[in-house]
Amino acid sequence: MSSPVPVLSCQQVVKRFGELEVLRGVNLEVAEHEVVVLIGASGSGKSTLLRCINLLETVDDGVIVLDGQDITDPRVNRDLVRRRIGVVFQAYNLFPHRTVLDNVTMAPRFVHRMTRPAAEQAAMTLLARIGLADKAREFPDRLSGGQQQRAAIARALAYHPRLLLLDEVTSALDPELVGEVLALIRDLKSQGMTIVMATHEMTFARQVADRVLFLHDGTVLESGPPEQVLEHPVEPRTRQFLARFIEGGRL
Repeated sequence: MSSPVPVLSCQQVVKRFGELEVLRGVNLEVAEHEVVVLIGASGSGKSTLLRCINLLETVDDGVIVLDGQDITDPRVNRDLVRRRIGVVFQAYNLFPHRTVLDNVTMAPRFVHRMTRPAAEQAAMTLLARIGLADKAREFPDRLSGGQQQRAAIARALAYHPRLLLLDEVTSALDPELVGEVLALIRDLKSQGMTIVMATHEMTFARQVADRVLFLHDGTVLESGPPEQVLEHPVEPRTRQFLARFIEGGRL
């Protein structure tokens, strides 16, 4: 019996910016309903890898496959690919002159051609699910940072993406607001969402990840279940990176 096709497969992915090689042959497979967490120091390649997966950056070598389709083929329609991938960055990137409801319904209405009533009904159901129904008519600047980030995640979920990419979504938040965003991600995992996320929240990574990948200098230096990578790392570089979190009581 053949194994199921992974939702995402990165094969020997290389990305350069001039003479700087940021990704140096990265391999990654993500199964359906799996949560893969990327950890590593700033500059290790986490964000660049996520941007390559969403085709915001063009890879210099290697292949990225989404549901069996080579999306790095230059003949691929990038806009169609991006409709299947939800992305949330550390900056909320909400449209400030639009209400939360408008932000969430824009892609369903203008990309997927849903009618306004249908899009708004679906959006209100989604906002209720994440505890923001009472903020639907508010503008982003009337929301806390945690609420804005949850709204950004709702916007990414509004068109039912096959894969959700989260890039340090709590790094711009005050510590007391981090928990509400992490609770939402935990809920998405329990609902079977396929997620690749970069984070510095090691305790959360241990709780939610199916696999943890440690990136160092553009390569996957260590990969495995969270209890192995975070508690019993094999590589000296991994142990060195995690030491700062152990000393800070965050692991």
